[in-house]
Amino acid sequence: MPEILLIDFGSTYTKVTIVNLEKEEIIGTAAAGTTIESNIMEGLNHALAQIPEPPEGWNFIRKLACSSAAGGLKMIASGLVKELTAEAARRAALGAGARVLEVFSYELTSEDIGKIAQARPDILLLAGGIDGGNKEILLKNAEKLLELPFSLPVVVAGNKAVSSQAAEILRCKHDPVVVAGNVMPELNVLEVESARDAIRGIFLDRIIHAKGLDKAEELIERVMMPTPAAVLSAAELLSQGYGDEKGLGELLIIDVGGATTDIHSIAAGDPSKPGVMLKGLPEPFAKRTVEGDLGMRYSAEALVAASGKRLNQILGWRDEEIQEQLELFQADPWRVPQNEREASFDTALGRMAVELSMKRHAGTLEVVYTPFGATYVQQGKDLTPLPVVVGTGGVLLHHSEPLEVLRGALFNSMEPTFLKPHNPDFYLDQDYILASMGLLREVNPLVALRMLKKYCVRL
Repeated sequence: MPEILLIDFGSTYTKVTIVNLEKEEIIGTAAAGTTIESNIMEGLNHALAQIPEPPEGWNFIRKLACSSAAGGLKMIASGLVKELTAEAARRAALGAGARVLEVFSYELTSEDIGKIAQARPDILLLAGGIDGGNKEILLKNAEKLLELPFSLPVVVAGNKAVSSQAAEILRCKHDPVVVAGNVMPELNVLEVESARDAIRGIFLDRIIHAKGLDKAEELIERVMMPTPAAVLSAAELLSQGYGDEKGLGELLIIDVGGATTDIHSIAAGDPSKPGVMLKGLPEPFAKRTVEGDLGMRYSAEALVAASGKRLNQILGWRDEEIQEQLELFQADPWRVPQNEREASFDTALGRMAVELSMKRHAGTLEVVYTPFGATYVQQGKDLTPLPVVVGTGGVLLHHSEPLEVLRGALFNSMEPTFLKPHNPDFYLDQDYILASMGLLREVNPLVALRMLKKYCVRL
C-alpha cells in the first residue's frame, strides 16, 4: 500500500501521522517527547514504534515534516510607523509561521539593539517606508543592526528605492541578507507574500540546520515549513476547497496549547451591518495570531492574571483556591486532572484561553460621534457571521468537554464591542491532523481536503 509519513516536530511532542493515500485513511497516529537536545531522531523513532508495522514493512512514498521545535521560528520585526509598516512586518512574520518576539518602530536605539541581542531571534525582518517615501530610517536601522554582537539572517522588506543599499550595509555583519518586496508599497496597502516566501526560504536553508533538525533528513525528505504555516495552509484548504471538492466556507481554527493559544481565521471580516466604517490596515483573508501569555500549562500563571475576576466567576472559586490549583500545574506542567475539581479548573482555564485570545484576534466596533451624529467604526475583522469553528491541539483532543472550552470563542452580549462569532457550528480535529494535512496539501491537495472533512468531526 502506498503510505505517506507526515511528521510534526513540536516544541514538546513529536507527532507522526501515517496516511494511506489510496484509501484516504489514517493508518495510525502517535506522539513521543521531542528530543531536540540530543538527537531529533530519538523522539521520532519512539513515536514511530508506537504504530504497529505491517509484516511487509512500511512503503513510504513520501516522508514530509514541519517543525516548531526549539522554540519554533522566532522573529523580530522592525518598521517605521508602529501602526503601519511595523504592523505590516509583524503580519508578514506571523503569516510565515513565526513567533514574533517583539516589534520595533521608528529609529532603532542602543536599548533596542540590546533587546534584540538578548532575544536572539532566528530571523529579523527589517521594513520601513512606503515606495517613494522615507529612505533614511531603513538605512539608519541597517547601520544600527551592525552593532549586534552576532550575525543573524535578515529579510529586508522596505522602501524599494533603498532596500538593496540597506542589504549591502547589513552584509558587512549579517548572513544571509535577503531582499524581498516592500510589505507596504503604498499607504494602507499590504503585500506580505514576498517577505513570507523569503522567511520560509531562510527557514528551510538555515534554521533547520541551526536547530539540529537536519539530522531528521536521514529518514525524511525534508522539513518543509514551520508547524503554524502548515496549520494555516490546512485551514485555507478546508475553508476554500480544491477544484470541484468544496470546503466548509469561512472558518476559524483555535489551537489551545500548553504555552500559547493560536487563532487562525480564514474570512474576509467585512462589516456585516450597513453603515459601518472601516478603520486601520486591511486585514489578511488568512490571519493568524499567537498569544504567548495564554497557555494552559507553561503560561498558566499569565493566563490567570490576564483573566482578572472572570475565572472566579466561571468557577465560583476564591483567589486562594485558584492559586492552589495553579501551583499544582506550575510544579508539574505535564499534570493531567486527577479529580473532578481539577477537571473543572482545566475546563475554565481552557475557556479563558479561548475567550481572551478571541478578544485579541477578532475585530472591534466602537461608536464615534461626529457633527452629523453617531457612526459605527470597525477595526479588524467582523467575525460575527462566521459559520464554522474548528478546535485542535492536544488540550482539546484529550479534554472531556472540548465544546465547553470552545464556547469561549462565542459573542458575549456583555462585551458587544468584540466581533466574535454568534452561532457557528463547532468541529474537533479529533486525530490532531491539521498540521499533517497542511503538509499533505503540498503533494496531494484533493486527498488532504477530503481527509480534513472526514476527520474533523462536528461536536
